[in-house]
Amino acid sequence: MKILLTGASGMLGQDLSPVLEDVGAFVIETSSDNMDITDVAQVKNVLNCTHPDMVIHCAAYTNVDKAEEEPEKAELINVKGTENIAKVSAELDIPVVYISTDYVFDGSKNIPYTPEDAANPLNVYGKTKLAGEEMIKKYCKKYYIVRTSWLYGHYGKNFVETMISMADKPELKVVDDQIGCPTWTVELANGILKLLSKPYGTYHICGGGQTSWYGFAKEIFKNMNLDVNLIPCSSSEFPRPAKRPAYSAMDNQKLCRNWEAALRDYIELRNFEIAEDAE
Repeated sequence: MKILLTGASGMLGQDLSPVLEDVGAFVIETSSDNMDITDVAQVKNVLNCTHPDMVIHCAAYTNVDKAEEEPEKAELINVKGTENIAKVSAELDIPVVYISTDYVFDGSKNIPYTPEDAANPLNVYGKTKLAGEEMIKKYCKKYYIVRTSWLYGHYGKNFVETMISMADKPELKVVDDQIGCPTWTVELANGILKLLSKPYGTYHICGGGQTSWYGFAKEIFKNMNLDVNLIPCSSSEFPRPAKRPAYSAMDNQKLCRNWEAALRDYIELRNFEIAEDAE
């Protein structure tokens, strides 16, 4: 299978590409350098020249807080860019996998969200990603919408590495009133593979179980064998430009492992690679 991957240089793209190649896929990696998704002519040219069997659309504007300051830019990339991918793929009868987010939900539930639950985003980022979902549904007959959450991986800035970098502080306050599902990019990549044998539609692919950012941090430090003065706090103590849902845990239908198990493997691999580099 020939798969065109947008956002290949991003945190998810860099883990997804080798996972796809390991199962025999030929991956056409694209980024803003060789295909600007906001330019429909470029999208048409690349897809017509490469003739992929599937497009996995990871490219996105993902800075949740900055999107509040730059709503036009977030909309251009997440909505117009996705519309271009959807339109051209539909014209060529190419199935699309679109990566979305738990932030399409408002957090009013207290049990895990299912794909059938109504979306009601609280911030610009969530609104643009939901609008992207709607573009996929509008133009494509063959699609997978993949909602994921709280991503971390080896190839980008993320919560795990931020926490580890702050472990030497006298005390570290972490929000304990937002609940979600931490997800390793490798787990998400493997979950996407499982989708390809399933019916088209909307799926939640995220770490199994749920926790707060404080619970997530606590597990990080436990796995790192670090003694940190970690203090739970409320979101009101750390106001952010973008409002987050208090509860955005999702039912992943066992498409990924429990988040604690995945985190253990991530940290073990991370520490092994650091030790190798030091030799």
